[in-house]
Amino acid sequence: MSGDTQKPLTPYGPNNPHPLSKMTTELVWEGKYDEFGNRREVDIAGCSMPMQRIETVDEPRQRAAAEGQTDMFERKLLKVREDTPSWPDFRNRLIWGDNKLVMASLLKDFKGKVDLIYIDPPFDVGADFTMDVPIGDEDERVEKDQSTLEMVAYRDMWGKGTDSYLHIMFERFSLMEQLLTERGSIYVHCDWHVGHYLKLLLDTVFGKERFLNEVVWHYRRWPALSTTFQRSHDVLLWYAKTDAHKWNQTYQPLSAATLKRFGGKKVRGETTKEVLDEESEGAPMRDVWDVPHVLGANPERIDYPTQKPEALVEHMLKASTDEGDLVADFFCGSGTTGAVAEKLGRRWIMADLGRFGIHTTRKRMIGVQRELHEAGKPYRAFDVYNLGRYERQWWQKEKLHNADEEHRGIVLEFFKAEVLSNAPSPLIHGRKAGAFCHVDGIDSMFSRGEAAAVAKAVTAAGGRECYCLAWEFEMDLHLATAAIEKDLGVKLKLIQIPREIMEKNRKSPPPFLEVAVLEAEPIIRKAGKGKMPGVDIKLTKFMPSLAEVPSKELEAIKERAVKSGMDFVDFWAVDFDWQPGKPFNHHWQDYRTRKDRSLKTVSDAGHVYPKKGTYTACVKVVDTFGCDTSITVEVKV
Repeated sequence: MSGDTQKPLTPYGPNNPHPLSKMTTELVWEGKYDEFGNRREVDIAGCSMPMQRIETVDEPRQRAAAEGQTDMFERKLLKVREDTPSWPDFRNRLIWGDNKLVMASLLKDFKGKVDLIYIDPPFDVGADFTMDVPIGDEDERVEKDQSTLEMVAYRDMWGKGTDSYLHIMFERFSLMEQLLTERGSIYVHCDWHVGHYLKLLLDTVFGKERFLNEVVWHYRRWPALSTTFQRSHDVLLWYAKTDAHKWNQTYQPLSAATLKRFGGKKVRGETTKEVLDEESEGAPMRDVWDVPHVLGANPERIDYPTQKPEALVEHMLKASTDEGDLVADFFCGSGTTGAVAEKLGRRWIMADLGRFGIHTTRKRMIGVQRELHEAGKPYRAFDVYNLGRYERQWWQKEKLHNADEEHRGIVLEFFKAEVLSNAPSPLIHGRKAGAFCHVDGIDSMFSRGEAAAVAKAVTAAGGRECYCLAWEFEMDLHLATAAIEKDLGVKLKLIQIPREIMEKNRKSPPPFLEVAVLEAEPIIRKAGKGKMPGVDIKLTKFMPSLAEVPSKELEAIKERAVKSGMDFVDFWAVDFDWQPGKPFNHHWQDYRTRKDRSLKTVSDAGHVYPKKGTYTACVKVVDTFGCDTSITVEVKV
C-alpha cells in the first residue's frame, strides 16, 4: 500500500454516533449565532441611553392646588400604600422610542423590579398600518400613514421574514426577563400567525418549566363566508420568572342558570347556602376567557386599530399583581395596560415606537386621571419621556454604503438647494434663498443637542436662518428651537425629508413640508382692585404637519389644512410658567374625544401669577396625526 492511502471510515452506528444524533432540540434562526458559531449576546451596554423627561402630566393635582386642596389630595394619595414608603414618590412613565433601547435604558434603575409585563407585539407580516383618524367637530375622517420611523422598524422586523422577527423578539424577551422581579411573570399576546414560534422563543429565554398557561381569549365575530373555520380567538402565553411567581386566585361569576337552580330551594338535603358557599365568589377562572372586543358604542372605544378590552388586561393584573406593584407594557398602543393599572392602584411603565400611540395614550391617561379625581380615588402622576437618538439601519444606508455626503447631496438636490463644497462648518451643508441648510444623518434623529450646535455654527457664519432637514425629529423639539431663537437670534426651520425620495428612479422633487405652524397670544382678564389678573391663552393659527398623510390624499388635505387648520388640532395644553430646559408642565389642557369632538380655542384656566412681571408661557399642540409642535408666548402682567 502507498503511504497516502486513507483508512476506511468507521460507519456511523451505535459505536460511532453521527454528530446530528447528539443534538438537542433547539430553535435556530439567522442571526442567533455569529460567523464563528458563537451565540450572539444581546447588546445592552451599546443600547442604553439617557432618557429625557419632556412632559409632566398631573391635571387634577393642578386643579386641586388651584382650589387650595393640595394637602387633602396628598393625604388621599399616600393612603393607598402606607406600608410602602417609596411607592407614593413613584411617577408613572410613558416613553416614546424603540422598546429594545427603552428596556436596555431601564435596566439601570428597574432591573428585577417589574412585577408584570404584558405585551401585544405585531404578529402579522402583512399588516396595514394606515388608519382613519377624525378631524374637526363632525364625524369626518382622513387617512393617516405610518410614520417613517415605524416604517423602518417594521421593515427591520420582517425584512428577513421569520428569521428577523424571531431575532428581534428574542432580544426583547431577554431584556424583559432581566426586568422582572423574582415573583414576576409575563403575558405575551399572539395569534395563529406566529404564536407557535413565540412559544419556542419563550421556552428558550424563560425555560420550559416556567410556562404556566396558554390562555385563550375567545371573542365573537360577525359570521363571514370562508373556506376555513372562522377564527374567534387569540392566545396569551403566560410565563414566570421563577417557581415563586405571584398568584391571586380569581373567579368567574356564577352563571344565571346556577343562581336560579339553587336560589332559595333545598337540593337533596343540602341547603342553598351550603352549596353556594363553596363557590361564593364564583367558579375558579378557567384558561378560556370570554371577553368581547371593543366595538360599536362601547364606552372604552377610542378608535385605535389594535385596542384591547380593559377586562382582558384586568384578568391578568388581578391574578398576577397586588396593589402598588409595577406593571410594564412595551408595545402599549392605545394605553389599555396603563389605564387598567391606574384604576387598580398599580404603578406602570409604557412605551411605544409610534408618535400616534404615545399621543393616544397620553390623552387616555389624562382622562383616567380626571375620572379617578372626580370619583375621589387616588391616582398617579405620569411623565412623558423621549429616548433621543435611535439606533436604526436604513435601506439608504446600505444602498449608499454609509456615505452621508452622498446622502446629503441627494436630499439637497431634491430640496432644490445649492450644495456648499467649502462650507464654513461641517454642520452647514447647503444654501437656499439666503438661508443655510443642514441635512441630518441617514441613521440619526435630529435632537436638541444637534439643534443647538447647528444654531451656533450658523451664528458663527453670519447667518440668521437655517433649514434643518431630517428623517425624524426628537419629540417636542420646538421648545428647544424657540429657546434657541430667543437666545441666539437664529431661526431653525424643521423640514421633514419626504419618504418619496426613497422611491427607485424618482426624478421629480416630492413636497418638503415644515413640521407645523403654530401661533398663539395671551388673554389678560380684568382683575379686581389689588388683585392680580387671570391669564389665558388663545390659539390664533395652526397649520398641521402633513408628513404622515398618504401622497394620494396630500393635496386635498393640504387645501383643507390651509382653510381650517384648527380642525386638525386634536389636543393642546399650556404651561403658564415654562422654563427653558425644564419639562413641559401641563397646567391646562383640552382635547377631542370620540364622543365629544368640540375643542376650546381659548383656555379657561384663569392662571394667576404671583406678582407683576414678564413670564413665558408655552403652548403645545398635537395634531390629529399625533405630531406635536410647541411655541412660547410672552406674558406681561
